[in-house]
Amino acid sequence: MAAVATCGGDAGSAGSAVATASKSNVTSFQRRGPRVSGTNDSGPRLVSITGTRPSVRNGQLLVSTGLPALDQLLGGGLAVGTVLLIEEDKYNIYSSLLFKYFLAEGIVNGHTLLVASANEDPANILQELPAPLLDDNCKKEFDEDVYNHKTPESNIKMKIAWRYQLLPKMEQIGPVSSSRFGHYYDASKRIPQELIEASKWHGFFLPEKISSTLKVEPCSLTHGYIKLLQFIQNIICEEGFDGSNPQKKQKNILRIGIQNLGSPLWGDDICCTENGDSSHSLTKFLYVLRGLLRTSLSACIITMPTHLIQNKAFIAHVTNLSDVVVGLESFIGSERETNPLYKDYHGLIHIRQIPRLNNLFCDESDVKDLGFKLKRKLFTIECITKWSSYSLQSQKYFLSHHLQRKFSIKEPYFKELHTLKKIY
Repeated sequence: MAAVATCGGDAGSAGSAVATASKSNVTSFQRRGPRVSGTNDSGPRLVSITGTRPSVRNGQLLVSTGLPALDQLLGGGLAVGTVLLIEEDKYNIYSSLLFKYFLAEGIVNGHTLLVASANEDPANILQELPAPLLDDNCKKEFDEDVYNHKTPESNIKMKIAWRYQLLPKMEQIGPVSSSRFGHYYDASKRIPQELIEASKWHGFFLPEKISSTLKVEPCSLTHGYIKLLQFIQNIICEEGFDGSNPQKKQKNILRIGIQNLGSPLWGDDICCTENGDSSHSLTKFLYVLRGLLRTSLSACIITMPTHLIQNKAFIAHVTNLSDVVVGLESFIGSERETNPLYKDYHGLIHIRQIPRLNNLFCDESDVKDLGFKLKRKLFTIECITKWSSYSLQSQKYFLSHHLQRKFSIKEPYFKELHTLKKIY
């Protein structure tokens, strides 16, 4: 608000500045570009597209990942022209959910979708997208979650995000508002068919794109990767997402989703052998893909079964060729599944890499010890307790060397230590 107050000498001039900005669809925080000769009109330097917002750090255009909590961890959202790599959990349960959130956010905002998969028809993927929550229903979900934890009435408003106390009531099918950035979704329901039919999307189903009788010339890329790159390039060029052939109508964003990249279904053998014949095929694919995205109004999300890759050094190359890397570690089938300290969580989320745009290296997230859980209908990310973030071996060491010596332990760890004594 300080920026508005400095626009004029009194309250009236500040109000007129806000009114003028609202008429031209520009906020008072945006700079105006240079005036065109012979005219008095001037527009914003940043492109105004539904479902996007400029980064407060560098002005880069951002889109939501479909999960507001993840947007905050990534610095406000996913930058346009970048690749988000999701390291799949062991059974590919929660990673596919984040993949669908990203696509559902595109449909809600009217973005163009490009869905690529080698094992599932893109049309079927769209039918399984989660339904957007209305503002009233979203607030109700948070209210019920607070009551389930038996929170005192005085603290209920502190538990609910402040934005839900100010949201207007909405009566349409979706929670869509042109000013909203990031929505919440009900994982127990499917997106309305009306929204899917009104959306524009392109599907790439690998078995339909490759003929068994087709002769493939020797190349450093597998035939599946070549076909996918050609398909993406054609969509970007023909529909004006690359800038060389600008979109004639209202500008839009292309959301690209690629499922299970690197699996044997794509013709890649990195998950089968430690030193495969096509070990450089995936890295070259990512290199070319980033080149296409950098000069286009598009953002891409990729899920990859990195836990199946035999050569662990190869994962570092894949990480360097991605802009954002998020790893999911599910508790299913692990020792943590039966550990009472993790009873409120379904797994851990690791923010391995955050892009530092226009630089030669990337940042690492300062936020550690993050856990996720799918409670009722919402997928949430929370900071877990520091004690439960330690490995089981470290917890056993602490108990054997410190608890037996009766060292003084701070109060927050009393209950956890008594629980551990019963376990070990």
